[in-house]
Order: sequence, then C-alpha cells, then structure tokens
Amino acid sequence: MTHRLTARRLITADAIVEFPAITVDGDGTISKIESDPQSLAHDETTLTPAFFDIHVHGAAGHDAMEGTPQAFNRIGAYLATRGVGHFLATTVTAPVDPTLRALEGIANAIDAAERGDTAGAARPVGIHIEGPFISHAKRGVHPPADIQPPSIPLFERMRQAARGHIRLMTIAPEMPGALELIEYATGAGTYVSLGHSDATAGQTRAALAAGAVGATHTFNAMRRLDHREPGIAGVVLDAEALYAELICDGIHVAPEFVRLWLRAKGGERAILVTDGISATGMPDGNYMLGELEVTVRDGRCLSTGDLAAGVETLAGSVLTMDRAVENVQRFTGVSLATAVRLASRNPARMLALDSLGLIAVGQPANFNVFAPDGTLLQTMLRGQVVAS
Repeated sequence: MTHRLTARRLITADAIVEFPAITVDGDGTISKIESDPQSLAHDETTLTPAFFDIHVHGAAGHDAMEGTPQAFNRIGAYLATRGVGHFLATTVTAPVDPTLRALEGIANAIDAAERGDTAGAARPVGIHIEGPFISHAKRGVHPPADIQPPSIPLFERMRQAARGHIRLMTIAPEMPGALELIEYATGAGTYVSLGHSDATAGQTRAALAAGAVGATHTFNAMRRLDHREPGIAGVVLDAEALYAELICDGIHVAPEFVRLWLRAKGGERAILVTDGISATGMPDGNYMLGELEVTVRDGRCLSTGDLAAGVETLAGSVLTMDRAVENVQRFTGVSLATAVRLASRNPARMLALDSLGLIAVGQPANFNVFAPDGTLLQTMLRGQVVAS
C-alpha cells in the first residue's frame, strides 16, 4: 500500500523543495516527489535525509567488537532513534585474534543487514578500522601493547576476516610502512583516513599522494598546530580535497576550532561523526570500549585506568548525531541544510556511497523529520516511523 509524506520543506543532497509531497510504495521506496503547496499548508516540519555515522563504536550498552547479532540489534535500534540510517561499525585497537573474531562477527551483521534483517534500525554498511596502525605518541586510549606497525599481511588477514567489508581505515602516516599500506589498501577498495598521528606536514602530504582521502576526528590525537610546522592538522585544514571528521560535542573540540574547521573545509569536505561508545544512551557508569574500561561522568568518557593514575584521557563520546547537528548550527551559525549535509551527504560521498544520502525516486524512504526549531521529531526508515 502506498502512502504520502508531506512537510513544509524537503532538504535533499543538493536542493531544497518547498511543500514536498512524497509518495512511498509498499516496499518502502520513493515512487514520486512533487511540490504541492496545498498538501499541508499548516505543517512547518522539514524532511531531510537520515544520517550516516562513519565513526561509531557502539551504543545502548553494546560495543561493535562484541560482533554478535544481539549487540548489533541494540546498537542499530538506538542509533535509528537519533536519526541515523546507516553507519560504519568502528573497531578499536585490541589483540589480533580478538580483532579478527570481531571482524567476522561484524561482517555477519553487515550481511544480515544486506538481506533486510534490520527493520526499524540503522544499517551497518561497512567497517571502520581505527587501530592498530597508529602512533604510540598519539594513541589516546588505544592499548599500547596492541598497537602494530603498518603491515600489508596483517591488513590482508583483517580484510579476509571481514570478508571485504572494511570501508575505512585510520592510519598514522609517519609510521614505517604506512605509505605502502595506504597504497595497498586503497587499491583493495578501502578508503584511508589519517589520524592518531604525530605526523609532520611533509609526512601528511606524502600520505595524501599515496591515496589517503580523509582525517579521523580532526584535532583530537593529532600533533598540535604550529605556525612553522603545521603538522597533520595544518595540512588537513589546508588540503582542499581532503575530507575531515569532527566530534562536535563541545568537549573534544572548542567552538572556536569548530568554526575554524568549517571555514577551512566548507560544506563539501567537513564530516560530523560521534565516536560514540557503548555508553551512548546510557546513564553514567563504567562501560567497555573494545577491551578497555571507560568511566562516563557528566557526558565525558574517560579511560578508567588513566583516571586511577590521576590523568584524564578522553575515550570516545556519548554524542548522538542529532545533537552533533544541533551543536554545529549553534557553534557556527550554519543552516540546518548545511549541518545535515555534514552528517549525511559528505560521508557518503567520501566513501563513494552517494546513494545513502540520496532522496530520489527508487531510493529507500529514509528521512528525518525536524521541528521548526531544529529539533529532531522522528526518523523514518523505508517509510516507517522508527519507534523511539
């Protein structure tokens, strides 16, 4: 049975449609998009594409590295309530064998989603490998004993375990062997993001030449900006073709640097991510990030071990994508249309998955519905309202 969606405006990947009237077929795909000023004259809501989070470790008490159907059912269901339609299940540095087992489990979840086994939930559409090919100097909370030098054979073992589902890999470009791995991974269909790195500007530019396309949580776990040696962060801001993630929670990056990031990358290369962990959507307490225990207090995720030693090291976030979209508007003054682009179209384009952020005839009816004040009211996946 077909049904009709109406709103005051529709924000697509590249345009704004006033008074949209969208027909959705019984299979949840869009069959018609038109403008009808008489359809719902008093409705002031705005429809946008659902979000795509390319850097999220977990939610609702579960971590992606659990690799179980139960974990992904809970994670996907929760993310959908916060406006996410698709995500990359993100790993964290851990011993090799548990990592390989986790990748197999995540691949199972992705295959199940491709079969349509995720009704009412955000779909995992790939894997983001964050670690183990990172810098000890900028490891953050990644366990130092499990950090590995860039290795094509180890990457190939991971890729085989993941059955080709590794879409994105974070790597520190200054590590010996990094450039060779970047070239190899790119040739194998994995996009490379630079992060957890103490790289100089020259080392970063070499990684771009080798095929890197993005930067992982810009400013965090990166060499500091310096006017004589801009380092990785300076090149990330300056390189026009490079995409750049940012965690816009007001904790990881100050508003002044959010504005600097957005001015540098513009509305085409800036990407909002959450870096959310299993504690997302849960009360304060202790949670797991891979094999690492994390303490959550007042919205700050901190390594439990570092806290015991009197050090505060951020360990992911409990940010949700709808809040990131709100925050970037508040910090920078951009429109809802621009903010949504950073959370949907831009990550999809970086990974050549343009259809995920596309609202068009024949595409799944995946929408977010916003109130006039910019608050997310509800999410629709394949034309069905997600239960909150």
